[in-house]
Amino acid sequence: MIKVIQSTQEAFKSLLHDRLNRDLLEYRDVEEKVRTVLKDVKLQGDQALIHYAQLFDQVSFKSSEDFTIHTAQMEQGFATLGSQTQEALQTAYQRIWDYHLKQKTESWQYQDASQSILGQKISAINKVGIYVPGGQASYPSSVLMNSIPAKIAGVPRILMLTPGSKTQINPLILGAAHLAGVDEIYTIGGAQAIGALAYGTASISKVDKIVGPGNKYVAEAKRQVFGMVGIDMIAGPSEVLIIADGTVNPDWVAMDLFAQAEHDQDARAMLLCPDHDYIEKVTQSIRHLMEQMPRKAIIAASLAKHGALIKVRDMAEAFVISNQIAPEHLEIMTENPEQYLPQIEHAGAIFLGAYSSEALGDYCAGPNHVLPTASTARFASPLGVYDFQKRSSVIKISEQGAKKLAGTASQLANHESLTAHSQAALMRIL
Repeated sequence: MIKVIQSTQEAFKSLLHDRLNRDLLEYRDVEEKVRTVLKDVKLQGDQALIHYAQLFDQVSFKSSEDFTIHTAQMEQGFATLGSQTQEALQTAYQRIWDYHLKQKTESWQYQDASQSILGQKISAINKVGIYVPGGQASYPSSVLMNSIPAKIAGVPRILMLTPGSKTQINPLILGAAHLAGVDEIYTIGGAQAIGALAYGTASISKVDKIVGPGNKYVAEAKRQVFGMVGIDMIAGPSEVLIIADGTVNPDWVAMDLFAQAEHDQDARAMLLCPDHDYIEKVTQSIRHLMEQMPRKAIIAASLAKHGALIKVRDMAEAFVISNQIAPEHLEIMTENPEQYLPQIEHAGAIFLGAYSSEALGDYCAGPNHVLPTASTARFASPLGVYDFQKRSSVIKISEQGAKKLAGTASQLANHESLTAHSQAALMRIL
């Protein structure tokens, strides 16, 4: 059901590589299909959206009004939710808001010795498009995680696209959008949704940045439109890596592996542990808990294809391997987990201790659940307020400052054979 391997095996590196499948971000099988869809949306606008909604999602639209949801419908969606569901959404909303509010940065300036003023102007992106996967099986948590940092950044207009139709869309999605302050919703999904946000149509405005997860067609579409618009990242299948020392209930570890594996068959769930007997206990927990899982077919397929229980020499080796993997989610299920924090170089989100389930991070802990996958945590970060802010340099040089700096600029410009640069710097002081 799930492969058990040892770091001492001669073929360990290839076994680990096989589990990880490093080619996650290469969507060559869908590249041409996506290029065709994007071209059609660019040329035909709403008509292409209507065509592809029928072709891919079996949803019939006669006009753009059929896939447009207004703010009143968002309010109504929230009102139809039960009180406990409303409270859960509001609790998650507030915790996510409080965490991300601490990320907001402000403009700053300083004056140097020559009375020149230098600084940085922080401003919000004007228009953002959020993609939310699903339709009937939608993800309200993705609505909150993508839109709240945009609102805190000061983005004045947020568009949301999600597959389905007005009659299919989950009221939880509408309720989350209402809480988070989404301005417009369109029930368009797939690569065509990304095209609509990137190019604009008669009904959907072109945005400046697109954020949010999706399937491989959505990811490939984001890759192809990058440059015309900004994107958050190109996300691959979701991942969790658990490092355990054998002190935590093995059922908890097994269930956290399940929680990741149930996303889809390509999800990656792994354990690193130096205790052979504990790995056997986790294996037993996997066996007896699996039968209780409604999505056991997906979980079993994911664990068989990409899961691994890895016996390491010691905890030090566990963190060496973890840094090579650079996981999206990293759980440290040990006694005194804080002691290991300095050893972690690459991880999207770090969960410390037995009670820090990754599932809490997905919904309501506070930090963002849009995280770098496929080892991109080596250079990328979780989605945050900073992703919705732009930074502009501010430069006001005084006459005294120009006299001081012109010679330096002229020297460097001449060495680069850029004589106009040199003269532009010098002529103000001659």
